[in-house]
Amino acid sequence: MTDITVQDRSAPSAWAEEARATLSLGWPLILTNLAQTAIMTTDVVMMGWLGPHALAAGALGANLFFAFFIFGLGISFATSPMLAQARGRHRHSVRDLRRTVRQGLWAVAFFSVLVWIPLWHTEVLLALLGQEEALASDGGAYIRAMMWAMAPALGFFVLRSFVSALERPRAALVITLLAIGFNALCDWIFMFGKLGMPALGVVGAGVASTASNLFMFVALLGYIYWDRRFRRYQLLGRFWRADWPRLVELLRIGLPIALTLAFEVTIFNAAVFIMGVIGTASLAAHAIAIQIASVTFMVPMGLSQAATVRVGLAVGRGDPEGVARAGWVAIVIGGSFMAAMALLLIGFPRPLAELFLDGTRSDSIEVLELAVLFLTVAGFFQIADGLQSLGAGALRGLKDTRVPMFFAGVGYWVMGLPFGVLLAFPLGLDGLGIWIGLATGLGIVAMLMLGRWTWRDRLGLVRS
Repeated sequence: MTDITVQDRSAPSAWAEEARATLSLGWPLILTNLAQTAIMTTDVVMMGWLGPHALAAGALGANLFFAFFIFGLGISFATSPMLAQARGRHRHSVRDLRRTVRQGLWAVAFFSVLVWIPLWHTEVLLALLGQEEALASDGGAYIRAMMWAMAPALGFFVLRSFVSALERPRAALVITLLAIGFNALCDWIFMFGKLGMPALGVVGAGVASTASNLFMFVALLGYIYWDRRFRRYQLLGRFWRADWPRLVELLRIGLPIALTLAFEVTIFNAAVFIMGVIGTASLAAHAIAIQIASVTFMVPMGLSQAATVRVGLAVGRGDPEGVARAGWVAIVIGGSFMAAMALLLIGFPRPLAELFLDGTRSDSIEVLELAVLFLTVAGFFQIADGLQSLGAGALRGLKDTRVPMFFAGVGYWVMGLPFGVLLAFPLGLDGLGIWIGLATGLGIVAMLMLGRWTWRDRLGLVRS
């Protein structure tokens, strides 16, 4: 561990250059995130066509799946700063990058096998969480078809970290865009029984998700072996050869990232289960509102991933000024975008909610009104949601993951969720109280993350 040597490159042109580099790396990552969200949105929209019951059952199952998935995603994210810092130190280090990708694929494969066991018993888990029997049954059937998507989905993220560390993320974008159409076609075939297939309902959405994620992983791996810039790394070469120190480092970095993401995402998952206790209408409205908020979040999430790479590259080459620029540029760009999204959600919640439901149907009116209310609250926490993600991404570039994990645990689970439950039940605000609690947790975590990034030098975080 050596201190980074100071380089004075604070001229405005250096900031403009960093902004261009961040946007060049960030926009394909943003669009890839949006495309992956579009795949999930397609499932939600088509389940909505089946009716509020199918939408609620799918939301329950998907949120339980996602609670496990996000933990594995955190492990896969550890490959990004490791790859970026290695490339910053030795720009053409083939073996270093190949071994990191290999151990990343090992880690997510082991994780997927472990979580298949609880996912197979989703119906039982949902029943234990107090969900209606019919919803638990349909949600469980949906996840038994979708659970096989776990391994290829996480493997795709490891490969995406690799192409992003080489600052060539567009292949992942193109493949994900193709997967949107592929997923929609599979939804249409399997959910509604087209082209001679039986109508599987929400189970068909699970089949479509598994097929789509397998398509993305195989397609990106195939492209890496086809493109001469990537082919020389021979990512699967000696695949069964262990690199235990590297795997330990990956888990040391990745497990705190996984817990940080899990604390954030599972608070929203917990909100889903609480909404299920409040009522089916609240649950369906929450599914709509959170889906729309997830779309806007993909932009700061993509910039956060770009910040991890850009900060990691600066750390690897020994450039503290570059570290500062990489982090602050991403934070300013992402925060500005989320301010604009806040105005959109606060100003136009009803037209957004009506994209998912027909407001003229008698069984949709209550759901629509609640979705409008939840979206208005979501508008108020947009900036905080973006800043906490951007701050965490910049810190990951420094391989600083343990303290941010603590921030997330305290902000979301010690302060945010209990406050929401207090508002929802003793004070009678129901779903609105839960959403106010979510906004509170996000605001607390955003302040803590940005504070740690601001004080990174004094805390001794800028090390290679």
